[in-house]
Amino acid sequence: MKKIFSSWKQDFPAGLVVFLVALPLCLGVALGSTGTMAVPNLFSGIIAGVIGGIIVGIFSGSRLGVSGPAAGLITIVASAIVTLGSYEAFLLAVIIAGALQLLAGYFKLGIIGNYFPSSVIKGMLAAIGLTLIFKQVPHLVGYDKDFMGDEQFAQVDGQNTFSELLNSLNYISPTAVLIAVISLAILILFDRPFMKKIALFKILPGALFVVVLGIVINLLAPGNMKLSGEHLVSIPVANSFQEFRGFFTQPNFSAFTDYNVYIIAFTIALVASLETLLSVEATDKLDPEKFVTPTNKELKAQGLGNIISGLLGGLPVTQVIVRSSANINSGGQSKLSTIFHGVLLLLSVIIIPQVLNLIPYASLAAILVMVGYKLSNVGLYKQMYKLGIAQFLPFLTTIVVVMFTDLLKGIFAGLFVAVFFIIKNSSGYFKNKKNLKSSIRISKDRLEADKEVVTLTLAENVTFLNKGQVKQVLNTISENQDVVIDGTQNTYVDYDVLEVIQEFKESAPSNNISVKTIAVEEVNVMGH
Repeated sequence: MKKIFSSWKQDFPAGLVVFLVALPLCLGVALGSTGTMAVPNLFSGIIAGVIGGIIVGIFSGSRLGVSGPAAGLITIVASAIVTLGSYEAFLLAVIIAGALQLLAGYFKLGIIGNYFPSSVIKGMLAAIGLTLIFKQVPHLVGYDKDFMGDEQFAQVDGQNTFSELLNSLNYISPTAVLIAVISLAILILFDRPFMKKIALFKILPGALFVVVLGIVINLLAPGNMKLSGEHLVSIPVANSFQEFRGFFTQPNFSAFTDYNVYIIAFTIALVASLETLLSVEATDKLDPEKFVTPTNKELKAQGLGNIISGLLGGLPVTQVIVRSSANINSGGQSKLSTIFHGVLLLLSVIIIPQVLNLIPYASLAAILVMVGYKLSNVGLYKQMYKLGIAQFLPFLTTIVVVMFTDLLKGIFAGLFVAVFFIIKNSSGYFKNKKNLKSSIRISKDRLEADKEVVTLTLAENVTFLNKGQVKQVLNTISENQDVVIDGTQNTYVDYDVLEVIQEFKESAPSNNISVKTIAVEEVNVMGH
């Protein structure tokens, strides 16, 4: 516990930023998911956000990952409620899905995330960044018909991501534009190195100033220019404890005889687990310290979170990259920032919902645009292009398909292209089963009584399908060991494996591990 609080000066401000990012996303995902109901259950998103922050945050092994309701599950949840006929029956499916995730963790199925190449993961990050930017532009100018947190390309009103940009020009609000411009200027200013040297701004994040200033500007605006209604955050407000209790929904356990409950539960468990594992992989790549999250432990934490969320009336939770990247970009150092954001979500809806309902969406849109830019910056595209067509094409394919369809379709499209290049570049790879089983050979020599040299010899062909095994071997290296990575027998090694080796080399000195590579190409592991 003491170790968690050792970086509270960085984690509390980061948790505050994540809270500001998560609040509209929780409400938006809830609106999109339960919009088929007579009265959409917006509080279900808040419940999932609180559970994802506090419960999953406590039990997760992820250093900086943040969990909560995910936009990728909106269509699944919405159709499930219609199929089952009630939200209460759907909650039972969420509980069963959580139990399936727990079992997946105990059966060590978390390794699945290692079979997705780096180019695809980076493409996913870039696509989410671009989607965030495009989706937030209407909110920046004051067009708030589509809810915050919507990530679908096609809209129910017949519009799509790009036509919505043009359509928003017909609804420009001068107050929203003013708030957005000032907010973006503040966030850009706070990113400048000299601002980080000022003690006050090390503690208070730029996002807090953006939100406060947005409220003030709107309150001071003339009556006919004031933002109200759909342009402001809208949290359910309880006038009594009894009314607050009414925000929670109990699952209908009598629906256990409906076979559709189990089909939906399996679907939620599968999609939520995949999104979580992909987010874990992406978050670990963004992490400046290159921390490796234990994926089986993460599946167990997600399972527990979904069981509790279902019991309390919340939406299913997954680890989500938007909130995780906001945490990393805001300087989070440990899981305390994740837990703190969950505590803030809980306290805010109990204590100050009226204050939160003064926040303009234009302020929050500016924060999300900056998150999007950091995920999809120009430097990333240049780096991927320099790596060659075998890395750039899966990267680009993932971006395009994610933006025009959805996250999972984009991931699998990029994976298909990456596998094509494996077949093309490593002739005979799949014919030799040894390549699939053993990509690295380990030998140990003791030079002195207290000094051991571990030699890791790479096989002839090593692709991203071997990335999990290489990671696992490197994670077994103990402190104070000398490591030699020998590539003299290798004729083909995928960039993903080179990236894993490079990340290990960069983190090794902090564990007093000496690393020497022989005939192994060095790669540039670029942060975001």
